[in-house]
Amino acid sequence: MSSNPQFISGNEIRTLFLDFYAKREHQILPSASLVPEDPTVLLTIAGMLPFKPIFLGQRTPGFKRATTSQKCIRTNDIENVGRTKRHQTFFEMLGNFSFGDYFKEQAIAWGWEISTQVFGFSPQNLVVSVFEEDDEAFEIWRDKIGVSTPRIKHMGADDNFWASGPTGPCGPCSEIYYDFHPERGEDNIDLEDDSRFIEFYNLVFMQYNRDASGNLTPLQNKNIDTGMGLERMAQILQKVPNNYETDLIFPIIKTAAQIAGIDYHTSDEKTKVSLKVIGDHVRSVVHMIADEIRASNVGRGYVLRRLIRRVVRHGRLIGISGNFITQVAETAITLAESAYPNVRQREASINAELEREESNFLRTLDRGEKLLEEIIQQVKQQGQTQISGESAFTLYDTYGFPLELTQEVAEENNLTVDEAGFNSEMQKQVERAKAAHETIDLTVQGSLDKLAERIHATEFLGYTQAAATVKVEVLLVNGVAEEAAEAGTEVQIVLNQTPFYAESGGQIGDRGYISGDGLVVRVEDVKKESDFFVHFGRIERGTLRVGDTVTAQIDHACRRRAQANHTATHLLQAALKKIVDEGISQAGSLVSFDRLRFDFNCPRALTTEEVQQVEEQVNIWISEAHSAKIEVLPLAEAKARGAVAMFGEKYGDEVRVIDFPSVSMELCGGTHVSNTAEIGVFKIISEAGVASGVRRIEAVSGPAILDYLNVRDKVVKDLSDRFKVKPEELPDRITTLQTELRTAEKQLETLKGQLAIAKSDSLLETAQTVGDHKIIVAQLEGVDPESLKTAAERLLQKIGNGAVVLGSVPEAGKVSIVAAFSPEVNKKGLQAGKFVGAIAKICGGGGGGRPNLAQAGGRDDSKLPQALEQAQSELKAGLG
Repeated sequence: MSSNPQFISGNEIRTLFLDFYAKREHQILPSASLVPEDPTVLLTIAGMLPFKPIFLGQRTPGFKRATTSQKCIRTNDIENVGRTKRHQTFFEMLGNFSFGDYFKEQAIAWGWEISTQVFGFSPQNLVVSVFEEDDEAFEIWRDKIGVSTPRIKHMGADDNFWASGPTGPCGPCSEIYYDFHPERGEDNIDLEDDSRFIEFYNLVFMQYNRDASGNLTPLQNKNIDTGMGLERMAQILQKVPNNYETDLIFPIIKTAAQIAGIDYHTSDEKTKVSLKVIGDHVRSVVHMIADEIRASNVGRGYVLRRLIRRVVRHGRLIGISGNFITQVAETAITLAESAYPNVRQREASINAELEREESNFLRTLDRGEKLLEEIIQQVKQQGQTQISGESAFTLYDTYGFPLELTQEVAEENNLTVDEAGFNSEMQKQVERAKAAHETIDLTVQGSLDKLAERIHATEFLGYTQAAATVKVEVLLVNGVAEEAAEAGTEVQIVLNQTPFYAESGGQIGDRGYISGDGLVVRVEDVKKESDFFVHFGRIERGTLRVGDTVTAQIDHACRRRAQANHTATHLLQAALKKIVDEGISQAGSLVSFDRLRFDFNCPRALTTEEVQQVEEQVNIWISEAHSAKIEVLPLAEAKARGAVAMFGEKYGDEVRVIDFPSVSMELCGGTHVSNTAEIGVFKIISEAGVASGVRRIEAVSGPAILDYLNVRDKVVKDLSDRFKVKPEELPDRITTLQTELRTAEKQLETLKGQLAIAKSDSLLETAQTVGDHKIIVAQLEGVDPESLKTAAERLLQKIGNGAVVLGSVPEAGKVSIVAAFSPEVNKKGLQAGKFVGAIAKICGGGGGGRPNLAQAGGRDDSKLPQALEQAQSELKAGLG
């Protein structure tokens, strides 16, 4: 914190905001995870997102007012980070929310009060905007608050009408802007001038529901959703030129600058951009990993990996050559821990993930630098002066090279880069990524949003009932609401209550039947959309209608299998913590009817002995017949008792605790056996890595063990019959066959080499003299790459001073080319590696190697004669 007595820290701004609304009967809620409950959104991207089911009327909150400081991640405009004053990937959104309680006038009054009386803004520094058709808001600002008419700007729907999507809740909004230059007067105020104005508080008046035809109808309960950017407020109140120089981010930047041995304030603009990117992105990755996101090549894991790699790249740009992220992350953790204690609690996991990703990417960067060197040599060899946009984009996308770095290296070599081609390739990637575009969709899978106001959350009966009499609330066919459906139709059904478990917490949905008078519906799956259980099935007999009273019956056998596998998963996690590492945490799971899968964070593979011990420990607990103790407890009490939270689950104020005393205690909404003895037996099938630092165990338990053993028994019997040995003799028989096969392969390789040498010796007669050198360029049929290399070396040895280029097609669609050059040929400026790589491009391939011996490959075998003809022509030109 600054020594300036008037300085207000980011933490103080957050506290002042939350306390202001807490005193006005708002419940302070903790920030939701960056992993959203909403399956349509990759990451939590707005402060209102956790309240989506409430705004839709699908969930009734235990409070009418709430206030939060919500951590958010947005990466849709990541290229602007560091280049503008306010673009960030990680930010905190302060918000106050009303669910059918106060509305427009009160929200505006409090927005003005906190801005002027709490944060001390002079009214002369504030300008507001309203939706051009929202006369009510305009009059409140003018008549109730007293803002002068020139300082109330009417804006169009693009700026001041909030909508989540084409349908669903929506409404006008009003924004409060800070004016840095009120001395310029009130004439011709342009809110687009970001050198003068910054929007810091957005008040959304959610008062309409928009249908598919675009019609607006008033909502029964009008809601308030606001957002105040914490970093923007810090910029204004701390009087710094941009968000990055606030106390929320600048200490991270300062740490990175110290590691690089530079000073931020005296650096050029390019260096400042890199430091800002590091400051922003390190905040993002620390919070993402703390929320149990792991780097991968898909989904939110890809976002994390991309951010980490950008940090490493920009570290290189400012002169940092080795590992440094964890040093910078320590500063980010220190800044965040008072508001978000989980970042300090997860410090070990954060550092481990960052170290792995950084080290892996540094190796990738090294390979990228080597590729860039090869590209430059090829461009020069071909007499060109420009690196293609495609090559530059490959360096950027695959090896993490920013375009600027490629351009710098190219300039050092008197080359340019096709920037237009690079941008074209970038645009293609943007198009491919459109499916993952980050928007908030308040609709619930098709038509459910239109019905949300007239139906209630599904009541789950499945913990105590396997069958129940229920009512059909919603009937969908291909996502469209229907009143009735006939036999043979695939349907989605929402019931008022159900014994069917809906897929969540890793456990798949129940199977079973819905039946009535002449009606049979086979239910194949059940999924949860907000608080609705959607039953997916097919009508096998009769007609199903909305409003029908029917019987819902789960498949007992499937449920028992799922219960056994789910409880076994809990026991497996406990065994891993006990035997391998207490710090192991879950990274995902799948509980199905035939098997279970458990992903966990662990930096190394388990030993065979550890796997065996884990399996034995689970079976010991099963045989000890531990009874389940299931309770519903306040979340704080459950955590205090040591209950383990399930990965990806969201918890309310009260949670369900599954406790097998002295063995395992977890927060879990799934179905379980009442006693571990019901599982029967547990068997680990495999243990393997699935991502950096993430391992996976697959196993079976209970009745599924018999299926597993039957399959294995059939395989063993089949192999015994084929090899004509007893089952216990199979390992020795297979070992013998493997030894025989290896011996035969070696003999075959020897014969292939001898054949290639025999074929190549006949080529000595075709050697051509070029100046003081001899050259041989020829194609040998059906010779493998290794034998081709042996033949080229032998021919060069026999001709002495010269060059040998041989090509072969060892199999369809595969080309092999070898070049062997003598030292005298190298002195002429010809190098085998560069030469053969360029020739192989004709066949749709590439390669390289040493100046005297190199090998390349290709895919188009029809072009091999052309490639060899080109090789002969270039050798004659280079040696003549």
